[in-house]
Amino acid sequence: MRIRRYDHDYSRRYFLKQTARGALSAGVLMPLWKALAQSGEAAKAYPDELLSIESYTKGRIKTGDEITAANVELVKELLEPIKYQQVARLGRRLRVAKTTSELMRLSPWEYLEATLRNQGKAKFDARGNVVTADGKPWIGGNPFPNPQSAVELFAGLTLSWGRHDASFHAIKEYDLSADGDLRFSYECGWAELSPIGRVSIDPKPYWPGHEDKLRFQSVFFQTPDSAKGTSFLNIWAYDQSTFPELYGYVPAFKRMRQFPTDQRFEPLIPGSTLYLSDAWAAGDPLYTWGNYRIVGRGPLLAAVSGGWNAGHPNWEHGTHGGPKGKTFWDTTVELVPEAIVVEAEPVRFPRAPVSKKRVWFDARTQLPIGMVSFDRRGEPYRSFDGAYGLYEADGKSFMDGKHPYWSWGHVHAFDIQTGSMSRLEQVRNISGGHATKVNDAGIYEKYLTNAALMRLGA
Repeated sequence: MRIRRYDHDYSRRYFLKQTARGALSAGVLMPLWKALAQSGEAAKAYPDELLSIESYTKGRIKTGDEITAANVELVKELLEPIKYQQVARLGRRLRVAKTTSELMRLSPWEYLEATLRNQGKAKFDARGNVVTADGKPWIGGNPFPNPQSAVELFAGLTLSWGRHDASFHAIKEYDLSADGDLRFSYECGWAELSPIGRVSIDPKPYWPGHEDKLRFQSVFFQTPDSAKGTSFLNIWAYDQSTFPELYGYVPAFKRMRQFPTDQRFEPLIPGSTLYLSDAWAAGDPLYTWGNYRIVGRGPLLAAVSGGWNAGHPNWEHGTHGGPKGKTFWDTTVELVPEAIVVEAEPVRFPRAPVSKKRVWFDARTQLPIGMVSFDRRGEPYRSFDGAYGLYEADGKSFMDGKHPYWSWGHVHAFDIQTGSMSRLEQVRNISGGHATKVNDAGIYEKYLTNAALMRLGA
């Protein structure tokens, strides 16, 4: 019989002690980033009980099982509070997969290579922006793979949302009422391009003449006819104390309009519960939020693999749960050995409807794997719950150059106070001939200029 040296209670005590001490280095048995750099896996940094759901639950939940209202109490501490309520009360189900061991399956290959290559080269300048040792904009990958503060975690996330130099996501969105009725459905496109920190698109690491910018990002709507042509363009300055420029095209007026950029807590379209502020759990410049602090750490059940549905020609996902059986995406989760929990407050938004947000980061990749925001009374308000994965499954793959594409697969944006749900999924194609693509420099001219938005609107 094998005697466990590190039991469930040992891990809990260890994480509580580290949080209380303010110790930030991830890992239990050895520093996490040291283990990842040595072998590309996290196994040496954690005991078995944090690497297997079977071990963690002492066999009561196994790989391939479903977490439902009948057994969710066994893993309540492994779920964000709103996700727990969804399973316990609203019929959500979570299928459990084996914990992914290989680091290179948890983010884009080139992004992780750059993270390894450039570790130790980042610092904050006098204004708090991430720069290299000689004061230039960041050169690619995560600048703080072994973060020593909550700000470092959010700085790395804000620098690169999707972890690609350029990407276009074809998206279907479904907005449902608390009764489970479909109120609105949209087809839309979401584009991002990074002028700095480029690791795949030439010229690297900067696009000459644009080193003062962090990203170009746009969203436009194809269906229904009432929304067709509506579009928005964000242009982010590299200085993270500066609000982005926000432009929109309104088809009814056939003109571009500049919008106030601090109104980031409002839906862009009727029925949606998704705000600009929610994007990748870091939709605003770093220093428009403040009081960043680490408030917890420990294992978490999260959808870090299996987000791609290779079995559907357009990558569409099945649904279940809620009053009409279509409130939630079918979701696969796995045990993440260590999540770092960070809270922040909206310090530059005097009329913000939220008092703080709480974000769970996968300690291995600094990927945001859950977010809950709280209203002004401090009550749970909204959640942003994404599912990610490598686009390689069942003998099929969608490629990003030499390697399979890695990205998000689907998202839940849920208002627990009203019961409203927005479900989004990344699909292969939407109407109008728009298709998901990655690291194509042509994305800029096609989707990320004022002229592009006017052309799409026409």
